[in-house]
Amino acid sequence: MDVSQASDRVKEMALLAGFDACGISSAEYLHREAPRLDQWLAQGMHGEMGYMAQNKDKRLDPRLLLEGCKSVISLLLNYAPHQVQAKDLPRISRYAYGRDYHKVLKKKCKTLMASIELEFGKVQARSFVDSAPVMDKVWAAKAGLGWMGKHSNLINRNLGSYFFIAEILSDLELKPDAPMSDYCGSCTKCLDACPTQAIVAPYVVDGSRCISYFTIEHKGEIPEKHRGTYQDWIFGCDICQEVCPWNRFSKPHGTPDFDYREEAMGQTAEGWMSMDDGVFDHLFEGSPVKRAKLTGMKRNVDFIKPLH
Repeated sequence: MDVSQASDRVKEMALLAGFDACGISSAEYLHREAPRLDQWLAQGMHGEMGYMAQNKDKRLDPRLLLEGCKSVISLLLNYAPHQVQAKDLPRISRYAYGRDYHKVLKKKCKTLMASIELEFGKVQARSFVDSAPVMDKVWAAKAGLGWMGKHSNLINRNLGSYFFIAEILSDLELKPDAPMSDYCGSCTKCLDACPTQAIVAPYVVDGSRCISYFTIEHKGEIPEKHRGTYQDWIFGCDICQEVCPWNRFSKPHGTPDFDYREEAMGQTAEGWMSMDDGVFDHLFEGSPVKRAKLTGMKRNVDFIKPLH
C-alpha cells in the first residue's frame, strides 16, 4: 500500500470511528506561526492562561511530542445542536450542552488508533484533545479541513464552525492534504458583533477581552468595565459564530453524548443563584460546565445584565 492509499484508508477508518472529517499534514516546525505566537504572547493576549506561554517549542513542533512523528492526522466532530436555549435564559455555549467533549473525542481517537494498528501493524501514535501544547486549528487548516476565520475559529465549507478538533500524531508516512483557500472575503460580521471588541483585528483575538475567557478561565472578579456587555452569556460565548454566514451550512450533530440537557440548560437566573453543590453536581455530571464550578457560574450569572 503506497502513502496515498494509506492516507485514504486512514480517512475511511476515521469516518467509521465516528468522526465527521479527517485531513492529514506532514509533521514539521510551524515557521509561520512562531512569530505570530510570540507577538500574541508579548502583548498579553493570553490573559491569565499562563499555560499558553509554556512548552512553546512543543507547541510549534509536534516531533517533540512524539519521537519519529511523520504525520499529523486532524479530525473534526460536529457539535451543532438540535435545539438551543430559550432566549430569556442565561446562556451557555453550544459546545457545553452535552457531555465533556474531551472524553468523547478521546474515546473515538482510541478506536481509530486501534484500527490503524490493526491495518498497518505496530504504529507509534499519540492522540490529543486540548490535552497538550498542540495548535489544533493550525494543523486542521494545514490538513485542508477548513480555513482560519477572522474570529480565529476554523471554518469548514460543509460544517460551518461548530465542531471539535482532535489530532493523532503518528510515525506513519502519509500523504498530506492541500490547505483550503480563505473564503471570509470582505465579511466583518464577527468583528462587528463582538460586544467586548475581543477580535482586535481580522484573525487576531485578544483572549483577555473575550467573554469565554472571563466566564471560564478567569478566576477573580470580572472587571466592572465589562458590565453590561456580556449580554446573557454565563459560560462561553457563541456570538462570533452565530453571526458567521458559513454556519448556515451547519447541520445537527449525530453524537448522542452531545444532546441538549433540558434540565440543566433550562435553568433561570433565579435557579442558578439558588442552586447548591449537590444539585449542580447532579445536573452537570460529566459536563464541561463543571470546569467553572458553581461559585464561578454564580459569579457569571450575577454579572450579566438583567434578563428580558
